[in-house]
Amino acid sequence: MKFSIYKTDALSKARSGTLATSRNSIRTPVFMPVATQAAVKGITADVLAGIGVDMVISNAYHLFMRPGKDVIAGFGGLHGFMGWGGSIATDSGGFQVFSLEGLNRVSEEGVEFRSHIDGAKHFFTPENVVDLQVALGSDIMMPLDECVKYPSPRGLVEDAVELTLRWLKRAASALRDVDEHGALFGIVQGGTYKDLRKRSAEETASLDMDGYALGGVAVGEPSEILREISAYTADLLPYEKARYLMGVGTPEDMLEAISNGIDMFDCVLPTRNGRNGQAFTSYGELNLKNSTFKEDSLPIEPGCGCPSCQSYTRGYIRHLLNSGEMNGPILVSTHNLYFYARLMESSRKAIEEGVFSSFKKEFSEKLASGRAGKND
Repeated sequence: MKFSIYKTDALSKARSGTLATSRNSIRTPVFMPVATQAAVKGITADVLAGIGVDMVISNAYHLFMRPGKDVIAGFGGLHGFMGWGGSIATDSGGFQVFSLEGLNRVSEEGVEFRSHIDGAKHFFTPENVVDLQVALGSDIMMPLDECVKYPSPRGLVEDAVELTLRWLKRAASALRDVDEHGALFGIVQGGTYKDLRKRSAEETASLDMDGYALGGVAVGEPSEILREISAYTADLLPYEKARYLMGVGTPEDMLEAISNGIDMFDCVLPTRNGRNGQAFTSYGELNLKNSTFKEDSLPIEPGCGCPSCQSYTRGYIRHLLNSGEMNGPILVSTHNLYFYARLMESSRKAIEEGVFSSFKKEFSEKLASGRAGKND
């Protein structure tokens, strides 16, 4: 993997660049739709490619549980298994494992846990999590890390920082013994404690990883704290390497993070909210299940080029959603992913034209105005 910065914004820390993997060349900033179990819910690979998605992120924990790494390896890896020609990042599944409260036991060696599916006992180590992601054929891999909840006492967060660093060194060492593999990012932890963030970032950066992920955010903290900690941490990371803000987020949070030098994002919001009938637009969110859209002949967002807006009306999509027809959530999710892809594209263009700060301001004002109008 190679990351190159193409242009920077004069009035902020935003930058546009290129993330080149063995699969394709990805323009950054980039949003990765979440394909937890080798699928973006309701959206096929050809639709993803058609709306401009270059990269998705899957979850190693869930794929380990089913169908298992050997099954996926038999298809030539995740790309062949899911019929996807773009790049794939994989999360280690550490967040999921540590979310199994009462079902996990952490030690220096790794973490023992019970499956959320059948209760079977398993053991993840930094080494076998790397082996798992290599077998999946991941283009970008995340190491096993300890992610703590918000809020957590300082002592617990400090222990998680130290353990994550020791595990990262073992993961990097294990990868050096593999002939062909994807890139390995380091994950910065530290919760909301800036001195712990600084220690984690500096020691992780000293290992010269392929890129860096900001972990331990979007775990329940208020948006203003998320933004503050993300901005602080991004400044501590090597300028020339890709920076990935895990689990974020809303359009406003992503634009704020881009202005602070973040390059990569992932979040379930476009598809999770889409399945519930919420559409993201330039004028705020629309709950398409509402009766106000019953006879609305407009597309979800006038002027949008997505397949849903090109062919269907709000009134028809509302009918599908309220009738329990699966096409309803699919059409809204498709629109949302297109909206997110275009937001990244517009951000890149604004950076390259030297107008990102004004673009961000105008986008936020349009959102605020649209939301205010709906509340009048």
